[in-house]
Amino acid sequence: MQVAIHAGAAFTDEGRVLASLTKNASALATHGVTFFGPRRYNRAFKPAFDKLESEPDAFPVQPSFNSILPGGDDNRRAVYSNGSFAGELESALRDGQLYPLAGRRLALLEHGFHDHQVELFMGLRNPGSFVPKLLMSLPQEARTNAIRDTDLSCLSWIGMIEDIRDLAPNVQITLWSNEDTPFIWGDIIRALAGLDKDTPLEGEHDLLLSLLDETGRNEVLTLTDPDAGHSKADLHENMARIFEEHAQPEEIEEELDLPGWSTEIVDAFSELYEQDLERLGAIPGVRVLKP
Repeated sequence: MQVAIHAGAAFTDEGRVLASLTKNASALATHGVTFFGPRRYNRAFKPAFDKLESEPDAFPVQPSFNSILPGGDDNRRAVYSNGSFAGELESALRDGQLYPLAGRRLALLEHGFHDHQVELFMGLRNPGSFVPKLLMSLPQEARTNAIRDTDLSCLSWIGMIEDIRDLAPNVQITLWSNEDTPFIWGDIIRALAGLDKDTPLEGEHDLLLSLLDETGRNEVLTLTDPDAGHSKADLHENMARIFEEHAQPEEIEEELDLPGWSTEIVDAFSELYEQDLERLGAIPGVRVLKP
């Protein structure tokens, strides 16, 4: 069976993946796809991850996860979605790295789902906005310690992905930039569910629509009408234009409340982030979804 793990990252999902899977549950079932959310994570995976951290040497004898896979001959793919698979918020910045536990956790999943293909799906976010949101979500003492012990200017997603490739080499990785998510939401869900790229999905443009004013929403609905006959390239080009012209500022702008975190810092991270996405896409076993 194919096992797909959707692991966040933090501040990229807000429950949208599970909502979209649920909205398309009937269609997914016809393709042999079953999905699970926080309850399965808390019952089956979190105890194993907790033991891995408290007893690192216990890794080789961790129990198999095969028993929690859905039964039935029609099931070909199980999707597990939870933003904590790569690490909880309090451990998402530690030892000078983003999600330093991700490599060992994915190795545990690869080992636990032996004889099955494990795939990781993860939305990344510009560290220029991810880091301050993460730090401000931590208790004061933890935030102070993280700032003291970390060179924030060196933070990148590269280390996390390299750890996963080193420790769980058979896990295939699919990434995307959270900043691109409104334009490729359908592609993300189809990839996660293992569906053909042309499989229709209900509500695949809902996220983009939620960010636009009324004129923009009407333009997108006209553009995506099945009878319009636009190519995928045309759709993406026009959606980008509509977004630029009709995005509602209150829906896309956010305050970064970390003292001293300036626009100049965000801009510097943005340039490095674009370079990192290109580097990640060149790593064997990694694909990056783009508009």
